[in-house]
Amino acid sequence: MKGPRTRVRLTDRLIDIAEAQRGTLMLWVPVALGAGTAWYFALGFEPGKAVFGTLAGFAAAGLVAVFLLPDRARPPVLALVLVTLGFLNAAFSAHHMAAPVLGFHYYGPVTGRVVDLDRSGSDKPRLTLDQVVLARVNAAKTPDKVRISLHYPIVHSDLHPGSRVMLTANLSPPSGPVEPGGFDFRRYAWFRGLGAIGYSRNPVLEFAPPDRGGLAMRLVSLRMQLAQEIRARIPGQNGAFAAAILTGDRSAIAPDLLVHLRASNLAHLLAISGLHMGLLTGFVFAALRYGIALWPWLALRLPVKKLAAVAAFVVASAYLALSGANVATQRAFVMVAVMLLAVLLDRRALTLRAVCLAGAIVLLVRPESLIEAGFQMSFAATMALVAVFAWLRDLGWFIGGGSLWRSFLRNALALVLSSTIAGLATAPVSAFHFNQIAQYGLLANLASVPVMGMLVMPSAVIATLTAIIGLDAPFWAIMGAGIGWILTVAAFVAGLDGAVRQVVKPEILILCLIGGGAAVGILFRGRLAWLAVIPVLAGFVLWSRAERPPLLLSDNGRLMGVLTPEGRWLNREKGSGFAADSWLENDGDAATQQAAALRASKAEDFTGFARAGYRLTYSWAKDPAAEGQGGLCQGRTLLILPRAAPLPGPCVQITAADLTVAGSMAVWVGKDGLKIRTARQLSGERLWSR
Repeated sequence: MKGPRTRVRLTDRLIDIAEAQRGTLMLWVPVALGAGTAWYFALGFEPGKAVFGTLAGFAAAGLVAVFLLPDRARPPVLALVLVTLGFLNAAFSAHHMAAPVLGFHYYGPVTGRVVDLDRSGSDKPRLTLDQVVLARVNAAKTPDKVRISLHYPIVHSDLHPGSRVMLTANLSPPSGPVEPGGFDFRRYAWFRGLGAIGYSRNPVLEFAPPDRGGLAMRLVSLRMQLAQEIRARIPGQNGAFAAAILTGDRSAIAPDLLVHLRASNLAHLLAISGLHMGLLTGFVFAALRYGIALWPWLALRLPVKKLAAVAAFVVASAYLALSGANVATQRAFVMVAVMLLAVLLDRRALTLRAVCLAGAIVLLVRPESLIEAGFQMSFAATMALVAVFAWLRDLGWFIGGGSLWRSFLRNALALVLSSTIAGLATAPVSAFHFNQIAQYGLLANLASVPVMGMLVMPSAVIATLTAIIGLDAPFWAIMGAGIGWILTVAAFVAGLDGAVRQVVKPEILILCLIGGGAAVGILFRGRLAWLAVIPVLAGFVLWSRAERPPLLLSDNGRLMGVLTPEGRWLNREKGSGFAADSWLENDGDAATQQAAALRASKAEDFTGFARAGYRLTYSWAKDPAAEGQGGLCQGRTLLILPRAAPLPGPCVQITAADLTVAGSMAVWVGKDGLKIRTARQLSGERLWSR
């Protein structure tokens, strides 16, 4: 009898714990939706109609059951329904984005309409074209959009959004992960409608004037014009930065500036995100509210706070449209809109409920955001800030009143706490995605964020408003001076010894442990919330023990990287630069590709394989036997033949056919022999990888 009684008591205890969360069930909605979304993206295959139909039926039955079951049984059923809905919503979004993807390498003429102008990671001008036409390619197999980096000298002002252009280009399908489990650009491109990427070394010919029909093209054209006007009013990199934060156009940002911003943990100031949207709408809201308050007769007769909220929403909408409406800006807009709606409904704006509602909306509208760094960092910082300041407010730490000096100290403490909390909350996510930690990031943010909030964004608003009457010049100058301070801080901090610490990239499970544990700790009500520290600590311990693959091989076999006592050795000093840089970054290695290629030159130096009694042999020959290499396939040998068919012999071989099917590879060596993991195994057969 003891067993059943114990189970009953345990069940009752679990129900009591769930009951304690009743008042905060809204907070768990994005968690459940996120779990379902993650479930879909983690699958190694693409579900069929039968799976979708079954899950849809389960969700419908679950919704009916929620209304029929007793109150105490509803939360777990509703959670399962939300998980299922998250899965189905992500699947619907993926299928809705379906568009032709180029299935082969193409070289030839490309015509299309310019819909975006930016710069590539290698600082080359880059075009995004729609209405694409490829020579000798059926329209049904032609991508809707292509993105082409220009290796031919060109000035951005020579091209215009809406222009119809022609050029000769090399195009390829979006590439898969550079290593198994790595970032999958195919998935990224799929959700942005990109069916091919490539480059051109030839001039771009504009053969038709800009077609600005439609609201979208008019907004793109207006955005580019605004960016040029801003850069004309604020010279140099200060103007490039100003154009980037107001219009989203980063085309004039110098590579060195990006390096400084990343090394000082100030890169978030360049991306139009929650900080910019919050600073902009916060300034408009406060200026209008307190401006009307200066006229008591009007302030007593109007709902000033709500009018200010409506005005701030209008400004936020305009900012969203004129800044390019990228995913990060859309996410920031949703968060601001939810908080302004709370003001209109006479509710507190900065609450966990508002944050979680915004998170749920973003996951429903853009489910792919869940697996992107921007979403994770944005909501990690916001949740941590709201939770900590709510706790401090309950303790009475930030109650208003007192002398001017006390008010100053209180605001200064709030600033330090905000930067510290946001930095700590986003550090694991940033380290996971970017493989580095800015050691002096807190210092840089304390010196820069106040200038951004009190000088740069307010000046931008006033300059925009006064441009109508020609009085904007002083305010652009003030904005430029503020940006100049920020860039000076970035350069100074980036130049400090030990400014950047490289970290090893762990498995995704480790980030899930840290992030999931932290989220549960914030959202859970009751003393058991402290148990959430266990998965967080476990995640950091596992991260400290993370191991990297001894051997990495690119998807075409051209690049090979092997761990040695000095670090990863690469077989090429040039070529396959993106894969090489990614491998070294994921190793937590700051070396360049050229430096890594000098670390070892003989197979005998690859001690990991030598200790296990294996010989590693690599041949770039198309016909090894014809070149006197027919005897390479010996016992306990890993033979890599990226351009050849298998050779006779007892060795383990990786050939051209294997790489074509499996993509990039990682190889471990142990007591039980070689373990080979491929990108195809981990990515599976998905919509974006077919």
